[in-house]
Amino acid sequence: MSARSPVPERQNPAPAPLAASLKGLFSGVLGLFQVRLELFTVEAREEVSRLGGLLVLAAFACVFLSLGVGFLAILITVALWDSHRLLALMAFTVLFLTLGVVAAYMVKQRMAQGSRLFVASLAELQQDRDRLKP
Repeated sequence: MSARSPVPERQNPAPAPLAASLKGLFSGVLGLFQVRLELFTVEAREEVSRLGGLLVLAAFACVFLSLGVGFLAILITVALWDSHRLLALMAFTVLFLTLGVVAAYMVKQRMAQGSRLFVASLAELQQDRDRLKP
């Protein structure tokens, strides 16, 4: 028979509470970072979309104002001519100039609103910072 030693054999030791705590903390910080990074990405996409819309409106403003100026020039030329050809030209001139002014006004309003890039992310980061303060 074999003699057994009085010292009990150690099986897999349980992880130290500090190591488990640090692992959980690291996991939480990593998860928080991932969520904030996703929020930054969403806000960047929204800003790109906003700028794209702004460029489209600016292009419309340029096109309609250009057409309005063209028709205005034709109107002035034809005004010195005989009689009733002016009605159609005046209608187009007013239409295009009005559309151009409206589009330019919309561009001005959107630019005045400013960029909201990363506003939500910065607010969330501020809340995280406030929560971590003692």
